[in-house]
Amino acid sequence: MESNTHQKHENQAPKKRSKNFIIVLAALVIFGGWFGVSKYIHGKHHEETDDAQVETHISPVIPRVAGYVTEVRVTDNQRVKKGDTLLILDDRDFKLKVEQAEAALATAQSSLGTAKASTTASEANILTYRASVSTVDAQIEAAKVNVWRATQDYNRYANLIKDHSVTQQQYEQALAAKETAEKQLQVLEEQKKQATKQTNAVASQSSATSAQIGVANATIKQRQVDVDDAKLNLSYTVITAPEDGLVSKINVQPGQFLQAGQATFSIVRDQQVWVVANFKETQITRIREGLKVIVEVDAFPGHEFEAKVASFSPATGARFALLPPDNASGNFVKTVQRVPINIEFTNPQDSMVKQLRAGMNVIVDVHLD
Repeated sequence: MESNTHQKHENQAPKKRSKNFIIVLAALVIFGGWFGVSKYIHGKHHEETDDAQVETHISPVIPRVAGYVTEVRVTDNQRVKKGDTLLILDDRDFKLKVEQAEAALATAQSSLGTAKASTTASEANILTYRASVSTVDAQIEAAKVNVWRATQDYNRYANLIKDHSVTQQQYEQALAAKETAEKQLQVLEEQKKQATKQTNAVASQSSATSAQIGVANATIKQRQVDVDDAKLNLSYTVITAPEDGLVSKINVQPGQFLQAGQATFSIVRDQQVWVVANFKETQITRIREGLKVIVEVDAFPGHEFEAKVASFSPATGARFALLPPDNASGNFVKTVQRVPINIEFTNPQDSMVKQLRAGMNVIVDVHLD
């Protein structure tokens, strides 16, 4: 009898296990079906990617002139305002260049004064020589009158000497007076020629000095530019913050020599942050600007940030690489490309947006219409 009871229990145990198996299997099938259907429906109205990061503007701090660092006025992660002093370079060489440029400017201004004085003197000399020419002209006119009168007297005495109406002495005196008047006229005409030549020479010299004024003015402008350039370079020895934000790690120490254009550290602007999501090219078919986006940040689990699609990159990320792929060379392997999409936050009341930092990983869910 005991053997029959034992055999009855053995028959009931497999039946109970088979029922439990069927129940678990059915639950798994139902759950898998529900999960697959929900994923299918979700995929019809959403596009997701976890290849996305928070981005913001980063302004590099770059010196415009070379020099030795004398002072570092900021520390790591310090908040600064636009215009705050960050670094100070040794400015002694630049001050000397400013003084040198100012001395050259003073010399040019002195040259201008000399040229103006020379021009004024030349113009005065021109007036003097012109007055001399006018005086000689008047003397020439008087000499011509004397020549005419002496010639008339000589002609009368020449006719009278023939019939001995005048003495030989009187005739010779008339001849001498005539020749003297003619000589005086010749001398005055020669003086006029010399005065005219001197007037022309002084006028040419005046033109030359006037041209020197133009050259001196141009030189002054050039020297003024040199002064402005020297002062501008001197101002570059004080490096200020280009924007409001947080200072990155400081890689500069006092005494270090910096080249012009050398990258030192950066200022991360916290006024605006956005997300760059890299979607597969097969995902962007129905994505367009303005669509609603939900952003989940790994650093803040459970919090959903509201956003929207702002813009599309004009090319895939690979095209902006240092060595973009060239499918015309070597063996071709088709690879799905990714297109960067800018996503902007749309909820200004969300205070947690200000806590986001550039480079944080996020999950982007685009709601399709």
